[in-house]
Amino acid sequence: MGRKGKTQNHTAKELAGKQFAATVNRGGGTAGIQDRKGGAAGHAKYQCPVCKQAAPDPKSAQAHFESKHPKETFDIEKWSNLHNAFGGTTQGVAVKGSAKK
Repeated sequence: MGRKGKTQNHTAKELAGKQFAATVNRGGGTAGIQDRKGGAAGHAKYQCPVCKQAAPDPKSAQAHFESKHPKETFDIEKWSNLHNAFGGTTQGVAVKGSAKK
């Protein structure tokens, strides 16, 4: 049997679109541009002391260092922590659902 004329309130496509729009990083004007670029620090946390290449985590930093600088010894303490230097990464200003009210 059918639904006897009862319309569906929200389609799965509509709900998925709302969820996507609430979490996707778009818009936000000038602050949104900086947010999407990763702010002053960028999205990567560490910076190589030899070549200034960015790395998101210590494991990637070690892989980079062993690949590109095999004659040097790897020490994560020598790497610059960009998030500490620039006060964190992005603020999420262009994400609608990110700001807690």
